[in-house]
Amino acid sequence: MSECDHNCESCNKECAAPRKEKTHALSDIKRVIAVMSGKGGVGKSAVTALLATELSKQGYHCGILDADITGASIPKMFGVGGGVSGDETGIFPAETPSGMKIISSNLLLENETDPVIWRGPIIAGMVKQFWTDVIWGDVDYLLIDCPPGTGDVPLTVFQSIKVDGIVIVASPQELVSMIVEKAVNMAGMMKVPMLGIVENMSYALCPHCGERINIFGSGKIEAVAQKFGLPILASIPIDGKIAEHADSGKIEKLEVDYLHAAADIIESGLPVKSC
Repeated sequence: MSECDHNCESCNKECAAPRKEKTHALSDIKRVIAVMSGKGGVGKSAVTALLATELSKQGYHCGILDADITGASIPKMFGVGGGVSGDETGIFPAETPSGMKIISSNLLLENETDPVIWRGPIIAGMVKQFWTDVIWGDVDYLLIDCPPGTGDVPLTVFQSIKVDGIVIVASPQELVSMIVEKAVNMAGMMKVPMLGIVENMSYALCPHCGERINIFGSGKIEAVAQKFGLPILASIPIDGKIAEHADSGKIEKLEVDYLHAAADIIESGLPVKSC
């Protein structure tokens, strides 16, 4: 993929490199982080919610763009519902009890269980609108919860939005190490910096003695991280409290520090910008 050698804003040339979309005029987004996974079922959305919550607790204004259009779950985790509002200026995101801003396809449905049966181009178009038409206001970190895989939506995100870094979520099974490599390779092809890997469901703690139990084995994510020179941002255990708080819409009230170090690494590794 070649780079533009001219000012795309003042010409009609057909570029080999896709143009980045601008945010709404009333949005000032400093940093954009995409959270992705090579496959489903690894807890990517939960990690997105926990990471946004951790950054918020550290004093940053955060937002979540739920790009998983057909499998949206972010609003439920934060107990947000009732749709979104807008006017001739644009769309206003919903806000969580702590003031975090959220936009999601589930907030546009009459019932949250209604299926979104759309083809790829329409889904990709909605993701773009979440970026261009939503009035985000002042946001220090906008986290984009990408659907699993390396298909239409992640491609749209990386081509259309100036993403500052990618966090990959994986679980420790042997198969996942291969899937992680696919996601890492996609990031490399799209020339988006990799911030690191979060290993979810990394282990379990025995409720009786506290012994750490590696249910899916160990060392697989470490090998992938070493191969690509990436840090492991966090190893999150199988913790019933995460599911309990997410299911009840109280993920912001969960008191855990699994992603505290990850937030510090991200904060220190990303430059501040204005979109």
